[in-house]
Amino acid sequence: MKRLPATRPFPSVLVMRPVMVLAVLLLAPLAPAHAQFGFGQAVGGISIDAAGIVRNLEPGAVESLAKQRREALAKTGGQTGEASTLRKVSLGRVAAALAAAAKGEAPLPAEVLFLGGLERITHVFVDPEGRDIILAGPADAMAVDAAGNVVAARSGRPLLQLEDLIVAMRAIDRARDGGMRCSIDPTPEGVARVQQFLKTQVAIGDPDATLRRMEDLLGPQQVSVGGVPADSRFARVLVAADYRLKRLGMGLEPSGVTGLPSYVSMLPASAPAAATMPRFWLEASYDPIARDADELAWRITGRRMTCLTESDLFGRDGARRGAGGADPTATRWCEMFSRHYDDLAAKQPVFAELVNCVDLAVVAALIHGRQLDRRANLDLALLLDPAAVRVPSYDAPATVPTVASGMKRGNRWVVTASGGVQFQPWQFASAEGTTTADLETSRGEALAARPGADRCWWD
Repeated sequence: MKRLPATRPFPSVLVMRPVMVLAVLLLAPLAPAHAQFGFGQAVGGISIDAAGIVRNLEPGAVESLAKQRREALAKTGGQTGEASTLRKVSLGRVAAALAAAAKGEAPLPAEVLFLGGLERITHVFVDPEGRDIILAGPADAMAVDAAGNVVAARSGRPLLQLEDLIVAMRAIDRARDGGMRCSIDPTPEGVARVQQFLKTQVAIGDPDATLRRMEDLLGPQQVSVGGVPADSRFARVLVAADYRLKRLGMGLEPSGVTGLPSYVSMLPASAPAAATMPRFWLEASYDPIARDADELAWRITGRRMTCLTESDLFGRDGARRGAGGADPTATRWCEMFSRHYDDLAAKQPVFAELVNCVDLAVVAALIHGRQLDRRANLDLALLLDPAAVRVPSYDAPATVPTVASGMKRGNRWVVTASGGVQFQPWQFASAEGTTTADLETSRGEALAARPGADRCWWD
């Protein structure tokens, strides 16, 4: 898979602070319920000021958002019962609820917006007789945490969202080439200006003045999103996760996880004279998807998020990609990040939101690639047609102002981590997995337990 582009090295720790304009244009039929919940105001604990600058949400804003969403949850009337190890959600009934909302017959309840309280999807069952596809996995009652996230009441994990599923299903063909990804990069012109400046610096005088000068010369960096619409909430989750990854690596905020310090704090006091720039990025992987003999039941397991790295080497003739060799400290930090990912996701919800989006993309690829909707005789046109059901559209992130702070260890200047997020859902959905007899039994039990009422979920 093609690796993400990265920033070029500079003699400092270069901290990227994304600027994302998150003003929301809410469109029917998802608009009324989403407006109640205040979606678009914040993703990953990020807020926007009047100038469009991204910052962490102020405590007062966090409290206000949490209060607004709790009130909205109480008003919707949607319930998702108690905790369940295998909640089932009918995609056919979700589509029917969307159709009713599009006609103005009924608003979308929270149980539809949050897919029956699913925390993740571990099974997909096809029901040709019932003309349905069932998504199943662990779930819980809906709650709003202190940061305003709609989460599972017991685990505190963010719940899957219908909006992200619709975006994934509509974008899945586009993701065949290059996967789903985001990155933040300087312009070639900015890199050239900074490199020319550094060639003239025999020694660093006032570090603060030098860093401010580099900020001016580098100028705004560019945010790029691929595989999903840049104006979607899905894309916002990718960018927000990348933003948090950089802040944690550079020590701008604590991870909150024992055993996961910042990359900067792990650097040795002395090292060979050089200026290196580690690139950090996140990738997803799964075990091969198991199925029954008739390919009507599927089990998705082994999901892992992995932090990867490589280094560039900086010299007076510019940056050489990957020439810095393996940075043992960066490699060790990535291993720690990967090992503690689940613990981190419990502390930093945006990393849980990221794996939610990965799950939904894999399910979308499985449904589309295996034509499960046709096998189920289920019409998903409403979910796939932007003219029929419009999801909220957000101003797309475009640029990132460079803010630099310096740290020098021994004779080595440490330069910021760059990177991003990338995954290829088709890689997992198209891989040949094992045929497992117990899945047929699981499917039969799931279909037999389906209630006769129009409720979209059951245990």
